[in-house]
Amino acid sequence: MMTFTAQDVVYMQMALELAEKGQFTTTPNPSVGCVLVKDGKIVGRGFHFKAGEPHAEVMALREAGEAARGATAYVTLEPCSHFGRTPPCAKGLIEAGVVKVISAMCDPNPQVAGSGLKMLADMGIESAVGLLEEKAEWLNRGFLKRMRTGKPYVQLKMAMSLDGRTAMASGESKWITGALARADVQAERAKASAILSTSATVLADDPLLNVRWQQLPEKVKAEYALENVRQPVRVILDSQHSVQPTHRLFQCSSPVWLVSQMPRSLIGFPSYCEHIQLAPSRAYLSDLMTELGQRQINTLWIEAGATLAGALIEAKLVDELIIYIAPKLLGDEARGLCKLPHLTRLADASVWQLHSIEKMGEDMKAIYHPRMTEPTC
Repeated sequence: MMTFTAQDVVYMQMALELAEKGQFTTTPNPSVGCVLVKDGKIVGRGFHFKAGEPHAEVMALREAGEAARGATAYVTLEPCSHFGRTPPCAKGLIEAGVVKVISAMCDPNPQVAGSGLKMLADMGIESAVGLLEEKAEWLNRGFLKRMRTGKPYVQLKMAMSLDGRTAMASGESKWITGALARADVQAERAKASAILSTSATVLADDPLLNVRWQQLPEKVKAEYALENVRQPVRVILDSQHSVQPTHRLFQCSSPVWLVSQMPRSLIGFPSYCEHIQLAPSRAYLSDLMTELGQRQINTLWIEAGATLAGALIEAKLVDELIIYIAPKLLGDEARGLCKLPHLTRLADASVWQLHSIEKMGEDMKAIYHPRMTEPTC
């Protein structure tokens, strides 16, 4: 078993920072970074930018050239071993003469799942797995969940006042939070594969549900050109077929998927609009997650009202609860955060574990995960 050194940690951290550069562009592929080191010197760096384009290892090998021979590769995910839209990276590392490969984690993709490491081992190349694995897992939590369960990683976003209210009784909610929090929402939207909302939200607010370039954080705009910031798919629960071509959703040409349990005509809708018909079922939301997983949605960002929020929580479909908290008090008559079944005992309450908390101007961003008694996968 290989023992990792302090220098190994430094190089893998560099690879993870490179991988982060693909967060806004790689879906449905994972974000991967690679650093090549020879004789204590970095000879190549690379990250995967977009599906169909060269993988991180290929980019690093191109930069290294002949210097890759005899080098150690630090990769944030096990090198792939299959031919997809690009050749297998494990094969490329072998042909380049790399002598050691350190991966942050194994790839649960059934097309890889240890076969990349086996390919390296069969050629006598030393390999090790597990360096900064927790950070690598967090970076690709959407892709990894889809590979392991067939469903996307679900992020439920809500903005509330200090007293847990999301809007005035009239529905007025612009703006509970400040500019920094709203810019962060735009960045989170841009990372997501899809945004889920409801026809009720469309009818009430007529939103675009897109990523607004001008409102992105300055550091994101400095790093990415406008054309490279991905617009997520907009998924709308529309049981009564209330959404019409005149709604502002269709002023942005990223895909719109209208979901219901009945057939519907799309005459008059733009070509990027699609209807998803699900079979009637008590597990409607779970069935939707399976459908989205099959459509290669890694991360699903949810912006909707209290009814859908509560239904997702009750169905235990939320992986990450993201709450923006504004320093305001809206009063008892203002609208609540989510609609959950009536509880008679505190012991029956849904319990969440704080993952992180961050100050954003006058607001706070808190991330929670469901408190599990045992691993789910």
